[in-house]
Amino acid sequence: MTLDQLKKAAQNRFASHGFDGTSLAHIAEDVGIKKQSIYTYFKGKDELFLQVFSDAAENEWESTREFIGQYKTLPIEEFLYQFLLHQKERFERNTDTKFWLRISFFPPAHLYDKIMEKVYTYLDELEKLLVPIIRDAVEAKNLDPAIDAEQATVAFLGVLDSVFVEMLYGGPKRLEKRLDASWHFYWRGVSKD
Repeated sequence: MTLDQLKKAAQNRFASHGFDGTSLAHIAEDVGIKKQSIYTYFKGKDELFLQVFSDAAENEWESTREFIGQYKTLPIEEFLYQFLLHQKERFERNTDTKFWLRISFFPPAHLYDKIMEKVYTYLDELEKLLVPIIRDAVEAKNLDPAIDAEQATVAFLGVLDSVFVEMLYGGPKRLEKRLDASWHFYWRGVSKD
């Protein structure tokens, strides 16, 4: 058994059963070890949970940076819309993303501050990466020159939030409906046409 196997088993349990519905005994059983062996790596369930969440957060951040680095030269409409689709596809295919998003919205009460610190850091850093891209599009007159790039970025993050909510609560049809409507009106509000 490796540390990575232990963390993956813990992530699967936490994602499926939540924090309260997961015990260290369940995780140990999934990996084929005794519960006491987990204490070789972690002081307890809280520490294991926070490490698994931290790893998922880092994976999300790496994916986001990679996407932005690779696609930021696309036309702004395509870039922003593809970013939303990228998030949707990661949620559909990636257990890290599902775990990260669920815990971001439903953190265990006693770990709320530690979880939200990472969530807000992610959102703040994402905003910092998007503002210059949107500002460049405004200055190039690819977006309405009268808009404020920082406000347009925050509004875009609002669209992203609405997509996240439907990922968690809705389902594919509701998600598509929310994505299409939110994107339509966001784009109408910032485009120069």
